[in-house]
Amino acid sequence: MIPLALPTPRSALRRVYMPWARIPAGRTVELPGRGTTYVTDTPGPSASSTPLVLLHALGCTGLLTWYPAVEALARRFRVITLDQRWHGQGIRSEDFSLRDCADDVAALCDVLGLDEVLVGGYSMGGVVAQRVWRQHPDRVAGLVLAATSDRFRNNPVEQGFFAGMGATMLAARGISRSRTAVRAARGATGLRPTDVHDWALRELRSTSPWAVGQALSALGNHHSQPWLGRIDVPTAVVVTLGDRVIPASRQLALARRIPGATAHEVATGHAGCVLQAEVFVPRFLEAAVTVDARSRSAG
Repeated sequence: MIPLALPTPRSALRRVYMPWARIPAGRTVELPGRGTTYVTDTPGPSASSTPLVLLHALGCTGLLTWYPAVEALARRFRVITLDQRWHGQGIRSEDFSLRDCADDVAALCDVLGLDEVLVGGYSMGGVVAQRVWRQHPDRVAGLVLAATSDRFRNNPVEQGFFAGMGATMLAARGISRSRTAVRAARGATGLRPTDVHDWALRELRSTSPWAVGQALSALGNHHSQPWLGRIDVPTAVVVTLGDRVIPASRQLALARRIPGATAHEVATGHAGCVLQAEVFVPRFLEAAVTVDARSRSAG
């Protein structure tokens, strides 16, 4: 099984259910010495609300992965999304690196004046969230990991797939490093329910297939098992039970390897953050609230 799915084909997207939700306004933010990315920063109920930085899935954007969840999460947290490297309006660099993605999160915290944050990640975003703790443990108050894993080359089929992907990306190097022609549908704060599919299509098209391949190749080299046992912040793992991309057994294994991590099971597939948002969002909120409460009590 290939452990990460590419985005839903654009021709098929119109045939699937897309929930309507308010799209938060955002802006382009300069990360000094690194580049620019697109960020949304939705206030919580008070000035002291815990900041929650949300990291998106492969081939998506910050908004496309998290737009159904922002409003519900903002009733408790200050909610921040960003486009990761080579996705949407994220930073363009010579190569795609998960390490760089994690450093970008810390740089954004500096720009926003945030000392400690909760970091939530979905699929690829969960991998980057693990690396944020690894590289910047002093910035992370807690982790909320959803539909993700700690390693992807788990059997010969996956090893062959990622080896081939790495060779393909090396051969394709330099073919397309420019921003894609189709821009993401930013500023869609007045989106009507009938517009959701068109908006989602534009979000998908803002990330090139070449960029997805770069990220997928990098994910094949990720292996956090050796240091997961050293994670010392409250952590929750949201387990998508119907996941055919990252099986629930791997997600539960991830939770078991992190000391004190709680597991929050939800009956969704790998795209449940959007396509089954009415089920996924309440469970993710539960997990985030649990992590926040444990972090505050520990502090």
